[in-house]
Amino acid sequence: MKKTIGYILNSCNTCQRIVKEVGWENTLQNIKEKNIDASTLDYIAEQSGGYEQVFSRRAMKYRSQGLNEMTLTEQDYRKYILEEYTFLKRPVFIVDGDVFVGNTKAVVASLKEKLNH
Repeated sequence: MKKTIGYILNSCNTCQRIVKEVGWENTLQNIKEKNIDASTLDYIAEQSGGYEQVFSRRAMKYRSQGLNEMTLTEQDYRKYILEEYTFLKRPVFIVDGDVFVGNTKAVVASLKEKLNH
């Protein structure tokens, strides 16, 4: 997968800050309007070490649906992300096949480095 795209939530201040910080000039997809598709999610999970790695436990629905009290499998994580956009850890950027997930300083620094080379 060689496309370059970012998956964000337009209403997320952190996503907006990171887009500005890294100088992102490529396509952005608002996951609230159009959730990530299954094949892209599969690719992101494969590159990131699994669906659990790209699943957001900070989503309000994580507790409200009682998921915090369940033992979830990789397929469960995949299903919930595809059903509900808030379960995708964000932002997610794919740059020439490399995947960057989340908002940690290390991820943002790696993304900046990739975009500047």
